[in-house]
Amino acid sequence: MGSASDEPTMRVASETLLGLGIESEMRILSAHRTPEALREWVQTLEPRGVRIVICGAGGAAHLAGAVAALTTLPVIGVPLAAANAIGGGLDALLSTVQMPRGVPVATVAVGEAGAANAGILAAEILATADEELAARLRTMREGMAAKVLAR
Repeated sequence: MGSASDEPTMRVASETLLGLGIESEMRILSAHRTPEALREWVQTLEPRGVRIVICGAGGAAHLAGAVAALTTLPVIGVPLAAANAIGGGLDALLSTVQMPRGVPVATVAVGEAGAANAGILAAEILATADEELAARLRTMREGMAAKVLAR
């Protein structure tokens, strides 16, 4: 995530992953304020067996794009509404989703819903090679449907 203020929202992604039995780590690194530290961290991902990166940032929101430029791992971007956000996070959404050809960022919704969906999307990608995880995802979806139908 780009700053400490992003932590409460991005914790939703971490908790979603944990609920599906997937380990994750959270780091605060800025594409603008700590570019060298970001580059160094990205270089450690593949050797450590990391398979997907979820990045959350508000405002100019270049974190996901900067990470995507440095790795071929899938990157999921979560646009966040910063304190000085334009249009409730529209600025971050556009900064995250508008990537040049060849450097994709899978972009989800703004805020907590996006953070939850980023965790689910990451799990779905991993589940393509993990039937047990795929079964946990199906169970989660069935539980969501049951909650809707119970109302």
